[in-house]
Amino acid sequence: MRACLIATAVLGAWSVAGAARAEIVSAGPNGFNLRHIAEAPNVAPPVIWAALADIAKWWDPEHTYSGDARNLSLEPYVRGCFCEKLSLYAGIEHGTVVYAQPAKTLRVHGALGPLQEFGVNGVMTWQIESAAGGSRITFTYNVGGFADRPLADWAPIVDEVLGGQLQRLARYVTNGNPEAPKQEPPKQ
Repeated sequence: MRACLIATAVLGAWSVAGAARAEIVSAGPNGFNLRHIAEAPNVAPPVIWAALADIAKWWDPEHTYSGDARNLSLEPYVRGCFCEKLSLYAGIEHGTVVYAQPAKTLRVHGALGPLQEFGVNGVMTWQIESAAGGSRITFTYNVGGFADRPLADWAPIVDEVLGGQLQRLARYVTNGNPEAPKQEPPKQ
């Protein structure tokens, strides 16, 4: 999540897994609402659900405190932890699962990354549904409270980081690899 502090807003991108749509639904001084949608052709909702729980395989290590996504865990049941191990007794609770309906909805309560140090609350929801022979993943993150500056200023930064995570999940379940394909240099 270190890179979150220096990120710039880049909305919308094409994913190998299908079109990804991004939106800052609303943003104001005391909160913001984000929504991202990705399609996963030929991937059933239970596969998406299982991949959510296997977060270490698709979450971007640049957006962890440890620099290693293998230190992340997500327990997809009520009171389960979205946590990161730092060392023997050190770690971070990024959030707590407050709603779990396997292969349909996973909701996590927690202020992510740099938002953790402020007086804010966040609710992240992963909604999975069958669509066109595959799955549609709708990801929302709603944040409210008080921060070092208006939360509307944080919205594009958080939107970019979390949108990237959804794209990585969609690529992982579709292709087995969360990384974006390398761009070929233009021929001269």
